[in-house]
Amino acid sequence: MALNIITDSASDSPRWVKEKYQLHVIPTPVVIDEKDYFDGDTIIPEEFYDILRLGKDIKTYHINSQMFYDNFLPYAEKGDEVIYICFSTGIAGTYNAANIAKNELLEKYPDFDLTIIDSKCASLGFGLATYYALKMQENGASKQEIIDGIKWHCEHMEHIFTVNTLEYLLKGGRLSKTSAIAGGLLDIKPIIQVNNDGALESIGKVRGRHKSLKRLIEIVGERGADLENQCIGIAHGDDAETMEFVKEQLSKTYHCKSFMENYVGCAIGAHTGPGIIGIMFLNEESPYKKYL
Repeated sequence: MALNIITDSASDSPRWVKEKYQLHVIPTPVVIDEKDYFDGDTIIPEEFYDILRLGKDIKTYHINSQMFYDNFLPYAEKGDEVIYICFSTGIAGTYNAANIAKNELLEKYPDFDLTIIDSKCASLGFGLATYYALKMQENGASKQEIIDGIKWHCEHMEHIFTVNTLEYLLKGGRLSKTSAIAGGLLDIKPIIQVNNDGALESIGKVRGRHKSLKRLIEIVGERGADLENQCIGIAHGDDAETMEFVKEQLSKTYHCKSFMENYVGCAIGAHTGPGIIGIMFLNEESPYKKYL
């Protein structure tokens, strides 16, 4: 009976993590011109951002209970244990759909051991939490230690983002037309965080791209702990050049040495657009460092 740690594609887990740990990532659906695609499976971020720039009709919806059932079923059939680290309930309905699938499976496989954890994180926030869980498993942590570690890392994960354009926040209903027009004229860039409820929340506005990136880096210093020794997540919306700039500034300012970087995937990128930059990091030193 094997213990499997799995997640979904909203975690933006890098390819190297998937390959090294044979990580099962459940793909998030995205609808482009009324046709369904699946993030990281039938569409990859490099293609997605090119399509986004063309102005095509794009919608997203969360992984539904049938999709979860199909993904969980092979583990139930084998009698394996599963820990699923889930996209925040503050942003999507993924957690509830996963639990519906779990309850259906338990009717047929009453001994199926599936733990579903609401990460209350987004993007590399729970991508990092998933990576830490895999490292803990690799280095001999017990199942309960891994579960406790996931919950601790998610609870202490900071997420801060800025976008390069207000267009997609307007399309997604997260910004009024008046605010978008005024913000565009003044070159306003919002500073966004994932709050304690796992929801996206604006915490400030600055004028200009450079100042918005500078503010992100300042917040890392204000909130982060043990920055020299933790892995810092940097996610970008098809803007590797800016990501490298942010990485250099974090290294120079706080002596950060370890990074996890990747595209912001379809689940979030559809609502934030090209050019989004996010930094994810812990606000306390991890008590599980012996496993990491």
